[in-house]
Amino acid sequence: MKCMFCANLESKVLDSRAAEEGAVIRRRRECLSCGKRFTTYETVETTPVLVIKHDGTREPLDAGKIKSGIIKACWKRPVSLEQIDVVASDVVRKVQNSLDREFKTSDIGEMVMAELKKLDDVAYVRFASVYRKFTDVTTFINFIQEKLQ
Repeated sequence: MKCMFCANLESKVLDSRAAEEGAVIRRRRECLSCGKRFTTYETVETTPVLVIKHDGTREPLDAGKIKSGIIKACWKRPVSLEQIDVVASDVVRKVQNSLDREFKTSDIGEMVMAELKKLDDVAYVRFASVYRKFTDVTTFINFIQEKLQ
């Protein structure tokens, strides 16, 4: 690792610790040339996952958008932010652990709905109403009746 002070390429690791729930390794290093200490972070390099939107455009997977949608569905419901984080990270993890590098928004939406169904029925219906773009009350009622059976 290149020293940020003198640009020497030789350093030794003094301490290593897991950070960010094990997703990152924090290393404290000492330069063998100037003796100054610095910290580095090591993460797993992943191939980006692309999301195919309804109009056919592609964009990188954004965990923040998934979480935002879940927060809106859970608004004023007895669902903690910790539970929302778990649902969002479970969906993101499923997507990233898949062998596919591209996902349709509809597939991600179905994953979110499956997780919300386990968590809170009202949040599930709220998310579905926006995600499925119900155009009238009849479609909405039919959806709810299907889920009740």
